[in-house]
Amino acid sequence: MVSPVVSQVCLAKVLVDGGSALDIIFTSTLESMGYDMTSLVPSDQAFYGIIPEAGSTPVGRATLPVTFGTRDNCRTEYVNFEVAEFETSYDAILGRPSLAKFMAIPKHMFLLLKMPAPKGVLSVYEDLQTSYVCEAKNIELSDTLERSRNSVLVAQAAKNLLADKQ
Repeated sequence: MVSPVVSQVCLAKVLVDGGSALDIIFTSTLESMGYDMTSLVPSDQAFYGIIPEAGSTPVGRATLPVTFGTRDNCRTEYVNFEVAEFETSYDAILGRPSLAKFMAIPKHMFLLLKMPAPKGVLSVYEDLQTSYVCEAKNIELSDTLERSRNSVLVAQAAKNLLADKQ
């Protein structure tokens, strides 16, 4: 969990996921940033694995500047985000494309992300407390989604049972 500046807004809950082939930002994040949603580029690339047992089609694509570091030593790259419209505890997810673009190396054991910058190596420390809170909220959201899915299945089974009896 890192806190980069995206389009001049500091996002506190950005997951670095080296296993993801996509960079994802959520509609709620863009709306809170005041982003003009009509300027999204259309995208039809479905992705899986974010929501358990379900796929998702992005609302569109947005290219945004992402900055790590301080005024003394920072690194900015433009990242092509897929814009997803579902609830999660994260503001965005940075996957392999952005890690490659920043030439960043995650050091998972130390909760550290290292990348080259104009004035030497830039070390970005991850926030363990925020990571824990976000993960707990994601577990809760996943549990709620599963209960909702099960109640729909039960309602459908009851409807089918009533139809069979008639």
